[in-house]
Amino acid sequence: MIYLDNAATSWPKPDIVHETMSRYMREIGASPGRSGHRLANEAERIRLDAREAIAELVGLSDPMRVIFTLNATEALNLVMQGLLQPGAHAITTGMEHNSVMRPLRALEQRGVSISVAPCSRDGTLDPQTIDEAIRPQTRLIVVNHASNVCGTVLPIREIGAVARRHDIPFLVDAAQTAGCWPIDINDDNIDLLAFTGHKGLLGPTGTGGLAINDDFNIDMLRPLVFGGTGSRSEHEHQPDFLPDKYESGTPNIVGLAGLVAGLRYVLDRGLERIRVHEQKLTRRLIDGLYAISGVCVFGTRDPHRQTAAVSFMIDGQSASRIAHDLDERFEIMCRPGLHCAPQAHRTLGTLPNGTVRFAPGLFTTEAEIDKAVAAVAQLAEGTIE
Repeated sequence: MIYLDNAATSWPKPDIVHETMSRYMREIGASPGRSGHRLANEAERIRLDAREAIAELVGLSDPMRVIFTLNATEALNLVMQGLLQPGAHAITTGMEHNSVMRPLRALEQRGVSISVAPCSRDGTLDPQTIDEAIRPQTRLIVVNHASNVCGTVLPIREIGAVARRHDIPFLVDAAQTAGCWPIDINDDNIDLLAFTGHKGLLGPTGTGGLAINDDFNIDMLRPLVFGGTGSRSEHEHQPDFLPDKYESGTPNIVGLAGLVAGLRYVLDRGLERIRVHEQKLTRRLIDGLYAISGVCVFGTRDPHRQTAAVSFMIDGQSASRIAHDLDERFEIMCRPGLHCAPQAHRTLGTLPNGTVRFAPGLFTTEAEIDKAVAAVAQLAEGTIE
């Protein structure tokens, strides 16, 4: 089997992820912040390790400004619903996932106005379009770092500079880049960074969070969920300090144990080494697909300007049929359709039919890429018996 669906969830995971999660379940099992015994303290140590690893990954000086959620979607909702009130204005882009678009559309129904900055047909964005969309009522700029459809990376540093000039909070969706593309929350002018654990960070599903820049005023941001935090239990009002303000309820510590193991694996391997490997695979994949008659490859077709997510189509065939044949005949796992990102497909010109997406990852080999390209060639030539 060849797994090319890492943009959805990375697989396989490093052995240390499985082992660390198993150790927590077998030897610790307690919740942090809820008890005074040694097992609860060990669980709190796991959570702190995870905060410190995320802070190291994104250049954040204070690990207490890392908030854990179930996924990037919850982190994005925390910010959008916590910042935007009726009468406010938000700016996003034409390459967004529904994890951004659906909360914004829900807020639009409550009186928040939305501007969608147009992107080019390859998914790229001129930061000037963000500047031109700003109004006196603009309270948030939210963009994805890289498209989950075609991998195009947006110029977040330049967009962040625009946001800083106008003193507007800047939220970045790093679901596709955390762990496989360099991010510095300060140098990239990011106020709020949403991340997920189950993709480039090599952790389990059900993990993710929000990194909050030291300069961002948390008084601006209401919690999404209220409840027990294990702190200030004598008060019936939500704590106003980090990280407790945004972390109510029993946390997913077994997930965070796996997440920190995946994170440490990434940090030990080194982001630059990971980028070089994925760029090499992406170049090989794009060149191979582009050379096949009847195959159209979408996006920049430049591995230096995109992640390892590559979308393509075969003339005269549906995305679902291509993916089905790749699975059933070649044991190649990929994702067809709209990828929960109709806004991006509208920009690429692939709505409503969508595309087929190949997304190699850290453990994909060049031989697997060659087999995948050969399989697409057979489907395009109609030589399957």
